[in-house]
Amino acid sequence: MLYWLAALSDGGDFFNLFRYITFRAGGAFFTALIFGFVFGRPLINVLRRRQGKGQPIRDDGPEAHAAKSGTPTMGGLLVLSALVFSTVMWARLDNNYVIIVLFVTICFGGIGFIDDYLKVSRQNPKGVSSKIRLLSGFLVAAVAAYFIATNHPDALQNRLALPIFKNLLVDLGFLFVPFAMIVIVGSANAVNLTDGLDGLAIMPVMIAAGALGVIAYAVGRVDFTEYLDVHYVNGTGEILILCSGIFGAGLGFLWYNAPPAAVFMGDTGSLALGGALGAVAVATKHEIVLAIVGGLFVVEALSVIIQVLYFKMTGKRVFLMAPIHHHFEKKGWAEPQIVIRFWIISLILAMVGLATLKVR
Repeated sequence: MLYWLAALSDGGDFFNLFRYITFRAGGAFFTALIFGFVFGRPLINVLRRRQGKGQPIRDDGPEAHAAKSGTPTMGGLLVLSALVFSTVMWARLDNNYVIIVLFVTICFGGIGFIDDYLKVSRQNPKGVSSKIRLLSGFLVAAVAAYFIATNHPDALQNRLALPIFKNLLVDLGFLFVPFAMIVIVGSANAVNLTDGLDGLAIMPVMIAAGALGVIAYAVGRVDFTEYLDVHYVNGTGEILILCSGIFGAGLGFLWYNAPPAAVFMGDTGSLALGGALGAVAVATKHEIVLAIVGGLFVVEALSVIIQVLYFKMTGKRVFLMAPIHHHFEKKGWAEPQIVIRFWIISLILAMVGLATLKVR
């Protein structure tokens, strides 16, 4: 919205700054951060009054989690509100990629909100059935994938780009939309599975968003794409503003979610943020790189899949408990120890992902 202030510029004054994506990305970061600090405590107080007993704790979860009983959930409303507000304020709303990613973020946040509401109102860890949640997610992802594909340049449309090998494109044809749907829904649910300890999910999301934001900015500039040897996708640079909003909103939320958490993100936040990361990756033609920068989420999701399949086949478990962060809890690791070590792993993976932008 504030981008249009650039129309007041004569080319050399303050208003000219609003033309620059980097300036507006900084504005989005601080807007989301301040939004989180200002509205965080009032929102937590409202959630605590409305929810009473807070998020129900699984009976089969780690014993230490009993102490978390009574902590309010739906804190993702803070992240989602800060992200949407900052993006609307600072991004160009005539940019199709920004609109599509916002659409995915808000819709997945809505799915998560309904799930959280049912859990709290029924005081039962089971909310929306997994089938309905997946179906809803795939419907949203299908719409987003179709419109992203139609906005891609003809040379890249319906094609899978491989990191490092710029000249190697895999033509998926009509399978591109289903593939993109899996990326978006898979990312949303992987982040959701990771959100099991105080502060565990939000920092890796911020790190992944930061890496994808850099990639989006680079992919949206012809000079950068030539230098970094990646595909040019006109308009994706504006996504940096949305990613900066995620980073600022995440920091504001982490202030209250740091151990011991005053509020949980809930499915409202984890599904929304995971969906956003998936949509950004599809828009920038970096779906495979998402699996690298978001490698922690991939491992968390795989640990659940492996655990379930192996138990069905043998009646035994690979991990003491899944997702894998609970495995380390069962082994005696302290919660802050797990969280910080997973943060370190996320940062390393993000650097590896950025390294795929090879410099000639």
